[in-house]
Amino acid sequence: MSLVETEWLEKNLDKVKIIDCSWHMPQVNRNGYEEYKLKHILNAIFFDLDANSKQDTDLPHMLVEKNNWDKIVSNMGIDKDDRIIIYDNSDVISSCRCWFNFIYFGHDPELVSVLNGGLEKWIKEKREVTDEIFDYKKTNYLSVENKELVKTKEAIDKNINIQKFKVIDARSRERFEGKIEEPRKGLRSGNIKNSFCIPFNQCLNKDKTFKDKKELESVFKTCLKNIREKDVVFSCGSGVTACVLALAYSLINDKYRSCIYDGSWAEYGLI
Repeated sequence: MSLVETEWLEKNLDKVKIIDCSWHMPQVNRNGYEEYKLKHILNAIFFDLDANSKQDTDLPHMLVEKNNWDKIVSNMGIDKDDRIIIYDNSDVISSCRCWFNFIYFGHDPELVSVLNGGLEKWIKEKREVTDEIFDYKKTNYLSVENKELVKTKEAIDKNINIQKFKVIDARSRERFEGKIEEPRKGLRSGNIKNSFCIPFNQCLNKDKTFKDKKELESVFKTCLKNIREKDVVFSCGSGVTACVLALAYSLINDKYRSCIYDGSWAEYGLI
């Protein structure tokens, strides 16, 4: 159950751990944490996507080491058997990146979901929000890495000729085709050879909820002849919207284990 609806969450607030993973592109001049402090779902704890990513690298949003992840999640008061609901208030649906992180580090995928429509839908439906920050008691979380769920640049390069897996890019088509400059400095324009493009927002409705299964199947059929394909790797600019595609694909292919190229174009496009 990769997605839950607002109505379900409202009825189960006391049975889940809730995470606000709102992250915004630098150019929009919004601060996810400052917004969280003003307004969030009851008992939600903030997940700082920048701070909770690897720090000793110039690449954005790279996965942290296992011991660091254990500390991060333990400090959030989360146990291995907790049912986790993640939401955001972001145009890039950043909650999906946090969702992927938990799956990569071995949390039961059946226990991790994204709130469909996020905080925007929750507020529009006049459901309760608060500025009270809840402090969970620290736990002793121990993760297990699923390293096969992440591809390296070396694996991406090797695959160009052998085509063992398909690479689908979540960036806009203009960026994918190199028609516009990359927003991040120091990157060339273009794409990974033999990759495909599905801009992540094609999987979303205007209200930022995910499209229904039939619509998603049509979206993915533009790149995949077989939408039950398991060997699919998602990429994007910095590893965030790749996870939107990974979640969307999981909605139509329940046998798929989400896999991304963590470095994405921030690494592959370096000049």
